[in-house]
Amino acid sequence: MADERQLLTDIRLGLRHQQFRPVYTVDEEQRRVPGQSGLLRDLATVSGRDNLAQAIFMRLLTPRGELSELAHPEYGSRLHELIGRVNSETTRNLIKLFILESLQAEPRIAEIVEVTVTPVEGSRTRQDVRHLVNVLLRVQPIATTASVTIGPFVLEL
Repeated sequence: MADERQLLTDIRLGLRHQQFRPVYTVDEEQRRVPGQSGLLRDLATVSGRDNLAQAIFMRLLTPRGELSELAHPEYGSRLHELIGRVNSETTRNLIKLFILESLQAEPRIAEIVEVTVTPVEGSRTRQDVRHLVNVLLRVQPIATTASVTIGPFVLEL
């Protein structure tokens, strides 16, 4: 596999719960330190392709402009603007457009290979899933030949 150092390392986030809205926490790991007894608790890290996938997911979940005060006004996505919209083909096309727009700002992506947005199965008949869509992403990281697949994951309108 190609060198993935350019995909960087970051802290690993874990999904704490999904009730109402996803909440993430910083994962921890335990490791042994040579010459010391017991285990050391530390922040868990994620590197390479897994870090890129996590970074993309966090970019999509962050409303654009949310980090303006930290000098990153263009970071994030516009997906939050679609909350409350009807799950129509037009809305799904806007989801795809907003995802493409957001992914183009990620410097570790060489090419966006695929963005698929489909209604959750049964969304036309079942009241509880008609506002849900499945999203599948496939991107080509810089300096590697293997693509990264993210999803499918569900977005709620």
